[in-house]
Amino acid sequence: MPIRQMKETSETHLVIKPNLLQPLKQHNPKALQNGKVSPPATATAAVQSQASSPSPPSKNRSRRRNRGGRKSDQGDICMRPSSRPRKPPVQTSPVAGTEIVAVNHQMQMGGHGLSKNSNFAPRPGFGTLGTKCIVKANHFLADLPTKDLNHYDVTITPEVSSKSVNRAIIAELVRLYKESDLGTRLPAYDGRKSLYTAGELPFTWKEFTVKIFDEDDGIINGPRRERSYKVAIKFVARANMHHLGEFLAGKRADGPQEALQILDIVLRELSVKRFCPVGRSFFSPDVKTPQRLGEGLESWCGFYQSIRPTQMGLSLNIDMASAAFIEPLPVIEFVAQLLGKDVLSKPLSDSDRVKIKKGLRGVKVEVTHRANVRRKYRVAGLTTQPTRELMFPVDENSTMKSVIEYFQEMYGFTIQHTHLPCLQVGNQKKASYLPMEACKIVEGQRYTKRLNEKQITALLKVTCQRPRDRENDILKTVQHNAYDQDPYAKEFGMNISEKLASVEARILPAPWLKYHENGKEKDCLPQVGQWNMMNKKMINGMTVSRWACVNFSRSVQENVARGFCNELGQMCEVSGMEFNPEPVIPIYSARPDQVEKALKHVYHTAMNKTKGKELELLLVILPDNNGSLYGDLKRICETELGLISQCCLTKHVFKISKQYLANVSLKINVKMGGRNTVLLDAISCRIPLVSDIPTIIFGADVTHPENGEESSPSIAAVVASQDWPEVTKYAGLVCAQAHRQELIQDLYKTWQDPVRGTVSGGMIRDLLISFRKATGQKPLRIIFYRDGVSEGQFYQVLLYELDAIRKACASLEPNYQPPVTFIVVQKRHHTRLFANNHRDKSSTDRSGNILPGTVVDTKICHPTEFDFYLCSHAGIQGTSRPAHYHVLWDENNFTADGIQSLTNNLCYTYARCTRSVSIVPPAYYAHLAAFRARFYMEPEIMQDNGSPGKKGAKATTVGDSGGGGGGVKPLPALKENVKRVMFYC
Repeated sequence: MPIRQMKETSETHLVIKPNLLQPLKQHNPKALQNGKVSPPATATAAVQSQASSPSPPSKNRSRRRNRGGRKSDQGDICMRPSSRPRKPPVQTSPVAGTEIVAVNHQMQMGGHGLSKNSNFAPRPGFGTLGTKCIVKANHFLADLPTKDLNHYDVTITPEVSSKSVNRAIIAELVRLYKESDLGTRLPAYDGRKSLYTAGELPFTWKEFTVKIFDEDDGIINGPRRERSYKVAIKFVARANMHHLGEFLAGKRADGPQEALQILDIVLRELSVKRFCPVGRSFFSPDVKTPQRLGEGLESWCGFYQSIRPTQMGLSLNIDMASAAFIEPLPVIEFVAQLLGKDVLSKPLSDSDRVKIKKGLRGVKVEVTHRANVRRKYRVAGLTTQPTRELMFPVDENSTMKSVIEYFQEMYGFTIQHTHLPCLQVGNQKKASYLPMEACKIVEGQRYTKRLNEKQITALLKVTCQRPRDRENDILKTVQHNAYDQDPYAKEFGMNISEKLASVEARILPAPWLKYHENGKEKDCLPQVGQWNMMNKKMINGMTVSRWACVNFSRSVQENVARGFCNELGQMCEVSGMEFNPEPVIPIYSARPDQVEKALKHVYHTAMNKTKGKELELLLVILPDNNGSLYGDLKRICETELGLISQCCLTKHVFKISKQYLANVSLKINVKMGGRNTVLLDAISCRIPLVSDIPTIIFGADVTHPENGEESSPSIAAVVASQDWPEVTKYAGLVCAQAHRQELIQDLYKTWQDPVRGTVSGGMIRDLLISFRKATGQKPLRIIFYRDGVSEGQFYQVLLYELDAIRKACASLEPNYQPPVTFIVVQKRHHTRLFANNHRDKSSTDRSGNILPGTVVDTKICHPTEFDFYLCSHAGIQGTSRPAHYHVLWDENNFTADGIQSLTNNLCYTYARCTRSVSIVPPAYYAHLAAFRARFYMEPEIMQDNGSPGKKGAKATTVGDSGGGGGGVKPLPALKENVKRVMFYC
């Protein structure tokens, strides 16, 4: 690919001018009609898919996209309303060959700025392929209110940070003034600044005085502390229900977000009072008996609830939920559970203190040593001294008194366990000490930190429900919530159906898979989302000539390790690879704490033995519980030595399973650069909008650090197909970026070189170049699957990342602008699909879930935009979660059948197993690569109060590094030979 740099400063963006459209020189201009391009001459007769009927032509031949946008110097997205009158959504032909004009600070698409009022890709029609069936969805039809909704601003003085206190203040105001000043209106309140009513209040501004009791003073009998607040209520705006009605009917493309938000708050109002709200979910220990998770935690069950705009109208999406809560135990009992030992008789170590401090910091406790007072406090820390040594000043003269004396004299409370530290509550300047035995944890506090493996397993047991059980629980929840009796729903004129929505679905056929001609079975049609490698050979089996094995497990003897390596090598041979039975050097045993030394020893010894030829594969045997060993090993192999490694746990070495060996051989083959299988339609050039012209498929994901890690960077990963027409091999790149930054910063970047001037780079550009090197052709079409984006970030992500794709292409060659289809993949949603009849075994898989290939693009999908739900996998346990695909941008003019079939078929090409997977493989691979890259961050010993802690990730920030932007320390670079293969598998 000619690499001509496009000279541009950091302030320059691109304008795509649709009136200057010119077809690509590489193919017939007529081919761009409706996104269809004439296939190569050799494949002209075979364009139609063998497994499915040809896609119907698009009905919208001349749709134009009214989108674009602007970006500040810092990369922040600034949404602005469109200055032009809105028109019905129409769509242009692909933008291949468009003229590129440099402008400052402005990126426009379709000659129109992308604003919050703009719409994404409109639905081109509905899919028709597949076997029709009916499924049930956990969506409940909600009537649209007939009254206009009014929005009022609420100002509470003095300001309160707690939502629950705010709610208590407004509840008291409504109790006092509903029948008088509020004109009998029953308002809904968001807990912050907004109040909503059905119909107007008798005023546009009014101030009220409200007195409530302090919720934390805890006095049970006797006078309680009363606080006075001023509440000002001011009219802001009216939400137009007619606009919402037109949007739901598909007559307008811009959804009135505020109206939807108001209705969501209205239907949450009663549940907020009854349950413990967490985000959009509600929990209670009364829904189901809490189950202990260990270390002072328990699971609470509840439900998720959200109002959604759909084709059938307003829909209330309800799903079952569960979360970890801190068990409301006496603090001493909580500490004993947390440490897993008796704390009353044994002294605490320094590491025990660190663990207790981390476990209790920020937790609310109530005192139990005062008969009629249950005052509540938030724990700030732990005293370094035991209770028996604690003294504090009691007057201005610094007269000191011990905590033991104080509690005895003040409350008649004798502290028994004086060897334990005290809880520190209040601020650092005026700290208060509470003995652990005088405190109990307040009920209803969600645990937000990371769960350990045992806790995750215990929580999954609670959440894992068979489809029929989950469906019944959802129906019971709807009946229990009794929306027909909800005073707020009545006030706003909303009725909720108690029946699950019945939805028309289609079951897409599984694709034929091609294997090697030397195998007994040369092709295969998966059955119910799965198949096996019996009688089949990998279509491109690689050769492993030079390999070695390192054994880090003390319990595995050398002869056992040797036997395992022989079995694995034989399985690779049977599966279609060539595998040298002899390692380059004898199996090397090492201690886990000597990982770097062992790897470098094996690397250099093998290099000397082979006279400079590098090892192709390193097999590694790990202990079952290996702590940081796995991550350290991958970091050293992939960023320092350039070694491809395959790890195996001790339990699999002792209990050798053919299925396990077959799966490992699949992973080894793709890490060596091979292919396990390809779609038969791909090599027959029969995939619409992929087989006709060179097409690259990207997958992208960003993984964020867990809660509680305040400084660790986020990791972005992008993978891209490196073969065409097979689209099976994916190279991957990773980068670190600012903490919790969702926009991928390194898709495209420029920097100043003292010799070369402005230099272009970035992950998209690098992957386009590697595609050209691998295939000999430049991509003429881009399909970009983006994982992990929430609905609220759609505009920002599309605007920023599409701009980066455009600039990456333009930096390679003037006028190089292949058409882009940008699809968001979502798994973290709460739509579930159930079989219409659970007793009909032909409509479910073995786990009772809907069949793989089930696709829904009607009724519960967006009123106007191009989205669909696809359950591409067979369930194993629990209820299958369909993936939600939302096509935000589509210059290739895919039909509904085209993108749904392509996505479903790709799910059968996942390299690591012989099953179709739940999300499209490029997105899955990006997730794996991002997860792997977290191991690449430099390890350091984290310390708390001078005590040795666990090994963590260093998140030092340095100056602008060019590796992730935002001052984040870049990840160590992957070695070139690692980049080219699917190292993350």
